[in-house]
Amino acid sequence: MSYYQHHVFFCTNVREPDANGQKRPCCGGKNAQALRDYAKKKVKSLGLAGGGQVRINNAGCLDRCEEGPCVVVYPEGTWYTYVDEHDIDDIVESHLKNGTVVERLKI
Repeated sequence: MSYYQHHVFFCTNVREPDANGQKRPCCGGKNAQALRDYAKKKVKSLGLAGGGQVRINNAGCLDRCEEGPCVVVYPEGTWYTYVDEHDIDDIVESHLKNGTVVERLKI
């Protein structure tokens, strides 16, 4: 059994432009850090944080940035994209609290 019921990794990577000045999409450029911080506070406020429960972490590049900012929930390996606090609320309430995958956000 995993130490956490759900271990959640938010890509917060910021990509630098390449030699031609082109920049691939990156989660860090789509408010990922602020929404990761929001998720962490939300999980704590609901009493879901800590051993045996939920852990919210930053991650470097998860290499799916073209699909929008991304987060992956383990041990299930469920990948999500999101755009705002409402989406984060759905992931926390549905998946992390109630164990139901949020199909509309799945990638």
